[in-house]
Amino acid sequence: MPTHVPFFIATTLLLAMLPGASQALMIRQVLEGGQRTLRGTLAGNATGFLLWSTAAAAGLSAVLLASPTAYAVLRIAGGIVLMILGVNTLRTALTTSTRTPPEGGRRTGFAGGYLTGLSTNLGNPKAGVFAVSVLPQFVTSKGLVFLSTVALGVLWALVSASWYMMLTWAVGRGRDLVSQPTVLLGLSVTTGVVLLGLGAAVAAGV
Repeated sequence: MPTHVPFFIATTLLLAMLPGASQALMIRQVLEGGQRTLRGTLAGNATGFLLWSTAAAAGLSAVLLASPTAYAVLRIAGGIVLMILGVNTLRTALTTSTRTPPEGGRRTGFAGGYLTGLSTNLGNPKAGVFAVSVLPQFVTSKGLVFLSTVALGVLWALVSASWYMMLTWAVGRGRDLVSQPTVLLGLSVTTGVVLLGLGAAVAAGV
Protein backbone atom coordinates (compact mmCIF):
# COMPACT_ATOMS: atom_id res chain seq x y z
CA MET A 1 0.00 0.00 0.00
CA PRO A 2 1.48 3.39 -0.97
CA THR A 3 2.50 5.49 2.01
CA HIS A 4 0.12 8.29 1.01
CA VAL A 5 -3.01 6.14 1.42
CA PRO A 6 -3.24 6.33 5.24
CA PHE A 7 -2.97 10.13 5.03
CA PHE A 8 -5.66 10.18 2.37
CA ILE A 9 -7.96 8.07 4.57
CA ALA A 10 -7.37 10.40 7.53
CA THR A 11 -8.04 13.47 5.37
CA THR A 12 -11.30 12.14 3.91
CA LEU A 13 -12.49 10.97 7.33
CA LEU A 14 -11.91 14.40 8.84
CA LEU A 15 -13.65 15.96 5.85
CA ALA A 16 -16.68 13.69 6.35
CA MET A 17 -16.79 14.47 10.08
CA LEU A 18 -16.99 18.22 9.48
CA PRO A 19 -20.56 19.54 9.84
CA GLY A 20 -22.00 20.17 6.43
CA ALA A 21 -24.76 19.51 3.95
CA SER A 22 -24.25 15.73 3.79
CA GLN A 23 -24.41 15.30 7.56
CA ALA A 24 -27.52 17.45 7.79
CA LEU A 25 -29.11 15.46 4.96
CA MET A 26 -28.33 12.11 6.60
CA ILE A 27 -29.87 13.21 9.89
CA ARG A 28 -32.90 14.49 8.01
CA GLN A 29 -33.34 11.11 6.32
CA VAL A 30 -33.06 9.23 9.61
CA LEU A 31 -35.79 11.39 11.11
CA GLU A 32 -38.11 11.56 8.10
CA GLY A 33 -37.26 9.07 5.40
CA GLY A 34 -36.97 5.58 6.85
CA GLN A 35 -34.26 2.97 6.33
CA ARG A 36 -34.78 2.39 2.59
CA THR A 37 -34.57 6.11 1.91
CA LEU A 38 -31.49 6.40 4.11
CA ARG A 39 -29.73 3.52 2.32
CA GLY A 40 -30.54 5.15 -1.01
CA THR A 41 -29.16 8.46 0.22
CA LEU A 42 -25.93 6.79 1.36
CA ALA A 43 -25.57 5.08 -2.02
CA GLY A 44 -26.31 8.29 -3.93
CA ASN A 45 -23.83 10.26 -1.85
CA ALA A 46 -21.14 7.62 -2.45
CA THR A 47 -21.87 7.67 -6.19
CA GLY A 48 -21.34 11.42 -6.15
CA PHE A 49 -17.83 10.96 -4.76
CA LEU A 50 -17.07 8.44 -7.51
CA LEU A 51 -18.34 10.81 -10.20
CA TRP A 52 -16.33 13.72 -8.80
CA SER A 53 -13.12 11.68 -8.71
CA THR A 54 -13.72 10.28 -12.20
CA ALA A 55 -14.36 13.78 -13.53
CA ALA A 56 -11.18 15.00 -11.86
CA ALA A 57 -9.25 12.13 -13.43
CA ALA A 58 -10.72 13.01 -16.83
CA GLY A 59 -9.53 16.62 -16.63
CA LEU A 60 -12.30 18.54 -14.87
CA SER A 61 -9.65 20.11 -12.65
CA ALA A 62 -8.09 21.90 -15.60
CA VAL A 63 -11.47 23.08 -16.90
CA LEU A 64 -12.60 24.60 -13.59
CA LEU A 65 -9.24 26.17 -12.86
CA ALA A 66 -9.18 27.73 -16.34
CA SER A 67 -12.80 28.95 -16.26
CA PRO A 68 -13.98 30.96 -13.25
CA THR A 69 -17.38 31.21 -14.94
CA ALA A 70 -17.79 27.42 -15.02
CA TYR A 71 -16.90 27.17 -11.37
CA ALA A 72 -19.30 30.01 -10.47
CA VAL A 73 -22.15 28.25 -12.30
CA LEU A 74 -21.35 25.02 -10.46
CA ARG A 75 -21.19 26.83 -7.12
CA ILE A 76 -24.48 28.68 -7.59
CA ALA A 77 -26.31 25.56 -8.79
CA GLY A 78 -25.03 23.66 -5.78
CA GLY A 79 -26.16 26.39 -3.42
CA ILE A 80 -29.65 26.37 -4.93
CA VAL A 81 -29.92 22.58 -4.46
CA LEU A 82 -28.98 22.89 -0.78
CA MET A 83 -31.39 25.79 -0.21
CA ILE A 84 -34.25 23.82 -1.78
CA LEU A 85 -33.54 20.92 0.57
CA GLY A 86 -33.46 23.33 3.51
CA VAL A 87 -36.78 24.94 2.56
CA ASN A 88 -38.42 21.53 2.10
CA THR A 89 -37.14 20.36 5.48
CA LEU A 90 -38.43 23.50 7.22
CA ARG A 91 -41.78 23.24 5.48
CA THR A 92 -42.16 19.60 6.51
CA ALA A 93 -41.17 20.39 10.09
CA LEU A 94 -43.58 23.31 10.43
CA THR A 95 -46.54 21.60 8.77
CA THR A 96 -46.22 18.49 10.94
CA SER A 97 -45.32 20.20 14.22
CA THR A 98 -48.84 19.97 15.55
CA ARG A 99 -49.27 16.28 14.73
CA THR A 100 -47.74 13.10 16.08
CA PRO A 101 -45.17 11.99 13.51
CA PRO A 102 -46.22 8.84 11.62
CA GLU A 103 -44.40 5.61 12.33
CA GLY A 104 -41.24 5.49 10.22
CA GLY A 105 -41.59 9.09 9.08
CA ARG A 106 -42.03 10.34 5.54
CA ARG A 107 -40.82 7.68 3.13
CA THR A 108 -39.63 8.26 -0.41
CA GLY A 109 -37.99 4.89 -1.01
CA PHE A 110 -34.52 3.89 -2.15
CA ALA A 111 -34.72 5.63 -5.53
CA GLY A 112 -35.87 8.93 -4.05
CA GLY A 113 -33.15 8.78 -1.41
CA TYR A 114 -30.55 7.91 -4.03
CA LEU A 115 -31.42 10.90 -6.19
CA THR A 116 -31.43 13.20 -3.16
CA GLY A 117 -28.02 11.95 -1.99
CA LEU A 118 -26.55 12.16 -5.48
CA SER A 119 -27.87 15.65 -6.23
CA THR A 120 -26.73 16.95 -2.85
CA ASN A 121 -23.23 15.60 -3.37
CA LEU A 122 -22.91 16.81 -6.96
CA GLY A 123 -24.36 20.16 -5.94
CA ASN A 124 -21.79 20.65 -3.19
CA PRO A 125 -18.83 22.63 -4.56
CA LYS A 126 -16.78 21.70 -1.49
CA ALA A 127 -16.73 18.10 -2.70
CA GLY A 128 -15.81 19.37 -6.15
CA VAL A 129 -13.01 21.54 -4.82
CA PHE A 130 -11.57 18.58 -2.91
CA ALA A 131 -11.81 16.37 -5.99
CA VAL A 132 -10.19 18.78 -8.40
CA SER A 133 -7.55 20.36 -6.16
CA VAL A 134 -6.76 18.10 -3.19
CA LEU A 135 -7.38 14.61 -4.54
CA PRO A 136 -4.75 14.87 -7.31
CA GLN A 137 -2.11 15.65 -4.66
CA PHE A 138 -2.44 12.08 -3.37
CA VAL A 139 -2.01 10.49 -6.79
CA THR A 140 1.45 9.07 -7.36
CA SER A 141 3.25 9.71 -10.62
CA LYS A 142 3.95 6.00 -10.98
CA GLY A 143 1.51 3.83 -12.88
CA LEU A 144 -1.78 4.84 -14.47
CA VAL A 145 -2.85 8.23 -13.14
CA PHE A 146 -6.48 7.87 -14.26
CA LEU A 147 -6.98 4.52 -12.53
CA SER A 148 -5.14 5.71 -9.43
CA THR A 149 -7.41 8.76 -9.17
CA VAL A 150 -10.56 6.67 -9.58
CA ALA A 151 -9.28 4.18 -6.99
CA LEU A 152 -8.79 7.00 -4.52
CA GLY A 153 -12.33 8.12 -5.33
CA VAL A 154 -13.61 4.66 -4.39
CA LEU A 155 -11.68 4.87 -1.12
CA TRP A 156 -13.07 8.37 -0.51
CA ALA A 157 -16.62 7.07 -1.01
CA LEU A 158 -16.07 4.09 1.33
CA VAL A 159 -14.55 6.20 4.12
CA SER A 160 -17.34 8.78 3.93
CA ALA A 161 -20.06 6.14 3.77
CA SER A 162 -18.59 4.39 6.82
CA TRP A 163 -18.69 7.59 8.84
CA TYR A 164 -22.25 8.44 7.79
CA MET A 165 -23.38 4.90 8.64
CA MET A 166 -21.97 5.27 12.16
CA LEU A 167 -23.51 8.71 12.51
CA THR A 168 -26.96 7.63 11.38
CA TRP A 169 -26.77 4.49 13.54
CA ALA A 170 -26.13 6.68 16.59
CA VAL A 171 -29.02 8.98 15.68
CA GLY A 172 -31.25 5.97 15.05
CA ARG A 173 -30.40 4.49 18.45
CA GLY A 174 -31.71 7.66 20.03
CA ARG A 175 -34.83 7.67 17.89
CA ASP A 176 -37.16 7.24 20.89
CA LEU A 177 -35.82 10.53 22.21
CA VAL A 178 -35.78 12.41 18.93
CA SER A 179 -39.26 11.12 18.07
CA GLN A 180 -40.69 13.29 20.83
CA PRO A 181 -42.67 15.96 18.93
CA THR A 182 -40.82 18.93 20.44
CA VAL A 183 -37.37 17.35 20.01
CA LEU A 184 -38.20 16.22 16.48
CA LEU A 185 -39.40 19.71 15.59
CA GLY A 186 -36.24 21.29 17.01
CA LEU A 187 -33.93 18.90 15.14
CA SER A 188 -35.85 19.24 11.89
CA VAL A 189 -35.88 23.04 12.09
CA THR A 190 -32.16 23.09 12.95
CA THR A 191 -31.39 20.76 10.04
CA GLY A 192 -33.45 22.88 7.67
CA VAL A 193 -31.77 26.10 8.79
CA VAL A 194 -28.32 24.49 8.42
CA LEU A 195 -29.09 23.32 4.88
CA LEU A 196 -30.57 26.70 3.97
CA GLY A 197 -27.60 28.59 5.46
CA LEU A 198 -25.05 26.32 3.79
CA GLY A 199 -26.80 26.73 0.46
CA ALA A 200 -26.78 30.51 0.75
CA ALA A 201 -23.12 30.53 1.77
CA VAL A 202 -22.13 28.23 -1.10
CA ALA A 203 -24.09 30.26 -3.67
CA ALA A 204 -22.52 33.49 -2.36
CA GLY A 205 -19.03 31.97 -2.51
CA VAL A 206 -18.42 32.33 1.24
